[in-house]
Amino acid sequence: MNGPMIITLIVLIAASILFVSGKIRSDLVAIGSLIILMLFNILTPAEALSGFSNSVVIMMIGLFVVGGGIFQTGLAKMGSRVLLRLAGTSETRLLVMVMLVTSVIGAFVSNTGTVAVMMPIVVSLAMSAGTHPGKLLMPLAFASSLGGMLTLIGTPPNLVIQETLLQAGYKGLSFFTFTPIGIVCLLTGIIGLLFLRRFLPDHQKELGKGKKKGRSLKELAKQYQLTQNLFRVQVNKDSPIQSKTLLELDVSAKFEVNVIEIRRKISAKNQFFKTINQEIAGPDTVIHEDDILYVNGTFERAEQFAQHYGLTLLDHHVAERSGPQSEQSEQYATSEVGIAEVMLTPNSSLIGRLVKDSGFREKYRVNILGIQRKEQYLLHNLKEERMKFGDALLIQGTWKDIALLAANQANVVVVGQPIEESRKVTMDIKAPIAAGIMLLMVALLITELVPAVVAVMIAAVLMVVFGCVRNMEEAYKSINWESIVLIGGMIPMSIAIEKTGAATLLSEGLVSMLGGYGPIALLAGVYFTTSLLTMFISNTACAVLFAPIALTAAIQFGVSPYPYLFAVSIGASMCFASPFSTPPNALVMSAGRYKFSHYIKVGLPLQVFIGVVMVAVLPLFFPF
Repeated sequence: MNGPMIITLIVLIAASILFVSGKIRSDLVAIGSLIILMLFNILTPAEALSGFSNSVVIMMIGLFVVGGGIFQTGLAKMGSRVLLRLAGTSETRLLVMVMLVTSVIGAFVSNTGTVAVMMPIVVSLAMSAGTHPGKLLMPLAFASSLGGMLTLIGTPPNLVIQETLLQAGYKGLSFFTFTPIGIVCLLTGIIGLLFLRRFLPDHQKELGKGKKKGRSLKELAKQYQLTQNLFRVQVNKDSPIQSKTLLELDVSAKFEVNVIEIRRKISAKNQFFKTINQEIAGPDTVIHEDDILYVNGTFERAEQFAQHYGLTLLDHHVAERSGPQSEQSEQYATSEVGIAEVMLTPNSSLIGRLVKDSGFREKYRVNILGIQRKEQYLLHNLKEERMKFGDALLIQGTWKDIALLAANQANVVVVGQPIEESRKVTMDIKAPIAAGIMLLMVALLITELVPAVVAVMIAAVLMVVFGCVRNMEEAYKSINWESIVLIGGMIPMSIAIEKTGAATLLSEGLVSMLGGYGPIALLAGVYFTTSLLTMFISNTACAVLFAPIALTAAIQFGVSPYPYLFAVSIGASMCFASPFSTPPNALVMSAGRYKFSHYIKVGLPLQVFIGVVMVAVLPLFFPF
């Protein structure tokens, strides 16, 4: 072995140890490895930085943005509801369902694209079912690779061995030649994960770590009985309140209800971007025809108000109202408007003041919906209520105004984090647009009309342009940069391994060493050598490297090359033991809260288990 090869292998081993230990951030380890390889002139600066211009890295950035759009529009939540109805809340059924659906999509779409489409849905599904996302996301990533073995186009190594066979004069493979062995591979993966899932992040322990102070929007809505006190009335054509301000109408004094918000349709030329205008009601708010007023108060008072002014009451009595509470409470919170709980500080100048004199609406543009005083909730006739120390006030306003109130801590303290809460509220009206963009991306990936990276970038840009992602800042925040830097930093490692001859030395040495023990031993050698090396270089590069070696070894042995080339393809694709071995593994790392050790505990045994099964089964499908 030459000097550069020894240094490369030392760097690779050291990086692997640091990845497993988890004591240093994985992206820092990847960058540190690149610096060392540059200092020893093993990689040029251009080669070391080539990973960050690699199409896989650019595609991952785009896929994070697409995933953000699927999340923020509520499309993920809708998809998760469908799967939840089919699978129930059983963790076993959910795991099997997710893997089956993912593998079918992965048979026709790239595994990275498959994970991008499914990941937001699966996270939402896990949350709805009360399961830690980590229990389903790693199976999702692995299933996308398993699904790639079902068809000829499922994964690049399949096409590599097809080309190798054709160039050598052998009969090519049909579209579904892989399907029988792919089904065995998928079933083996599902069975293996059912036993290994115990090593995935635990629900109680992991979720408890990230828990923030403050109640969720759903919890606040339940505590303050919002769904029982919110009613919608629509302004009709002949209503006398048109063109009048709320100050002129003095609704709260006359009917003991508060108009807290107005939503009106806008005849926009750009209706794709926004179709509903939301406005927090204030004294100067002017009422227009077809406006929908959100009224807070008892049903009897809301009905009285509607009848007096000839308005249409869109909601029935509380006993007749249907739908899950979470859906009803969402009327109080959208991507622009939200609710929050505030506490009066000990020295607050608001203590002793009447709510109507507090200036909340005039100064901060927020409405007070309720007051919690010890164990009692005050929900009606709040204007005449005098505020006391220890009161918790439920307010509603735009997320921006609530955040401004949170910054002013002289009189009140906002419980929770308004900006973080605002990101959890979905823009359901944009869901059809997000679905259309996602289908366009999938169609482009299947038809290959444009390169995969172009298809993904088109989808990412469209998500921002059509408002499926709130703004460019949100688009950037949806990207997990640690994963991007990790993959970008590790891709050049494969250049160093090939450049120094380490890959060729390892592959040829193992094949020649095992060749004397018969075709099965050689098949195992080809499979596991490919499987080992694909942990450090891309599966496509690994297949390109090993396919001719496997073909030559089979010819020298006088046996059929088909099982050996299938071993190369499957071995290169079934890499689960590290987060940087495939883009799907890296994509789910952050959302699943995985450490490198999770991939070792779950992925490595699964990789070995599938390998053992494949070595035993391949000769049955493709005899020597």
